Amino acid sequence: MKAYEIAEPKGIDSLQLVDRPIPKPKAKEVLVRVRATSLNYRDLVTVKGGAVTRGIRLPLVPLSDGAGEVVEVGNEVTRFKPGDRVAASFFQSWLTGPIEPAFFRSALGGAVDGMLAEYTALGEEGLVRIPDYMSFEEAATLPCAAVTSWNALVTAGHLTGGESVLVMGTGGVSIFALQFARMHGARVIATSSSDAKLGRLRELGASEVINYKTTPDWEIKVLEMTDNGGVDHVVEVGGAGTLAKSIRAAKLGGRISLIGLLAGGGQIDPMPILLKGITLQGIYVGSRTMFEQMNRAMEINRVHPVIDRVFPFSEAREAYRYLESGAHFGKICIAV
Repeated sequence: MKAYEIAEPKGIDSLQLVDRPIPKPKAKEVLVRVRATSLNYRDLVTVKGGAVTRGIRLPLVPLSDGAGEVVEVGNEVTRFKPGDRVAASFFQSWLTGPIEPAFFRSALGGAVDGMLAEYTALGEEGLVRIPDYMSFEEAATLPCAAVTSWNALVTAGHLTGGESVLVMGTGGVSIFALQFARMHGARVIATSSSDAKLGRLRELGASEVINYKTTPDWEIKVLEMTDNGGVDHVVEVGGAGTLAKSIRAAKLGGRISLIGLLAGGGQIDPMPILLKGITLQGIYVGSRTMFEQMNRAMEINRVHPVIDRVFPFSEAREAYRYLESGAHFGKICIAV
């Protein structure tokens, strides 16, 4: 079979197409014919040197997110049969309950080989069935970005109708957050540096939009839009570079879900968090149970993931470069 490997993470060109034997599933494993994968910012960091920084074993098959069909099962498998359409959980061993340190050792495309291959053998407990109405490409966008957003707003965030949510930019996490917030009857304020992208965010259901390039003090604009009350939830993907603004934009007793580090470093004064009684929670994807609950909710509401482009398997490096450009709106997929 064909697979991509990172042997020396020195940039996108270090992604190499290699031949590997098709794995034979063990007693409780499932052999999956991968049909589609999707990219996350984490994957770009990994190929550009993050694998060395994090002490990841090399060579590594990258990408945590993928979907496909079962072609063979081990002799003790009970959850799946050949022909089932499945997606892999980001953390293969996080089935339910709170996160534990041991789960980190099962992260696809990091601690263990990921999905950028024609076939993969995974434990049956680390897979979920995908909704019938979704394509393989749509299902491949779910394991990291969608589950992260679901955990932030629904599982940990306890989002209810009538609340307000601030989302940043037009990456996968932010757009899924917008879709899940609207599914729950929440008001969404969205930011982007592109007026064209802001128009698309409105089409997806954002009530108000802010161009953070032309309005650099966007947190003040958020306060104006909420009668100086602030928003109930902030899906924070910028990290230290935007966190101070998010704290300003949050209401008294609001919640900030820290997910990404896209805006670089910065100094954070903890006093406003204390004075406003803000809950600041770190979100690192989620469990298989969250994934399955999210899939049921998406199926009931017929929510379709937003895909910007689908690249062929032979153009995996180009898919990475497109992610690096920041031009995308939603998810970037690779058809296997």
